[in-house]
Amino acid sequence: MTTILAIAVGGAIGSVARYGMTVYADYLFGREFPYGIFLTNILGSVVIGVCFVLIVERALVSELWRSILMVGFLGGFTTFSTFSIQSLELLQSGRLLDAAGYILGSVVLSILGCWIGIMGARALH
Repeated sequence: MTTILAIAVGGAIGSVARYGMTVYADYLFGREFPYGIFLTNILGSVVIGVCFVLIVERALVSELWRSILMVGFLGGFTTFSTFSIQSLELLQSGRLLDAAGYILGSVVLSILGCWIGIMGARALH
């Protein structure tokens, strides 16, 4: 139960942080391009890389912090961070075809899935 609560708290904070980044980026750059989410995805990917080394590889903090930061906060801040670390792990392990399929498939099929959901929901009236 402690892990679930840690993920929930981290996720709530991450979601609010993502919203704040979006509002701030819209203020700075305008709304012509989705800079907020674009920057959030990049920052989240950098942060999950740092967390991976400090928490997973070096075990400098408890496993509970992995749940709070990597699953909760970064999951709420951006799911792109998890996608990035998993893609990198596939690439680093030499599974290039799997990595390419995962990267291309995730992006293309997620966009297609979003479109299907929108079209389906619109058809319901």
